[in-house]
Amino acid sequence: MSKSLATQIIDEMYENDAFSQWLGIERLNERTGYCKLGMTIRVEMTNGFGIAHGGISFSFADSAFAFASNSHGRKAVSVETSISHTKSLKVGDYITAEATEEHLSYKLGIYSVCVRNQINEIVALFKGTVYRTSKEWFPLEEKKSY
Repeated sequence: MSKSLATQIIDEMYENDAFSQWLGIERLNERTGYCKLGMTIRVEMTNGFGIAHGGISFSFADSAFAFASNSHGRKAVSVETSISHTKSLKVGDYITAEATEEHLSYKLGIYSVCVRNQINEIVALFKGTVYRTSKEWFPLEEKKSY
């Protein structure tokens, strides 16, 4: 069975993304314009208050945003992002990030990412806008077939 274009792109991105790998991200679900990830908060992700550093949930949501926004086949780069943290995270918490496409045009994409903890509480809300370049992830002559 051949992999979808979205999965081929996310495979390529994740393979070259040392930070997402360090976070310990699990890919739970992916399709064109959508990505759901999971990960566990580790002690080295905490700040002086003993809770997860805000940059951890931001980076986690940003990875889901990047994967979803690139899944159409054209390379997309972030131009604006924001996050609201609604609950703190502690060591051992398992979180998910679900990136959903809200708007897509030829040059721009807008995505929302909801980050939830293991009891399904919203812990962060992320919004991002990408610029969609004209560069293809896999030009036609280089399309991968599995």
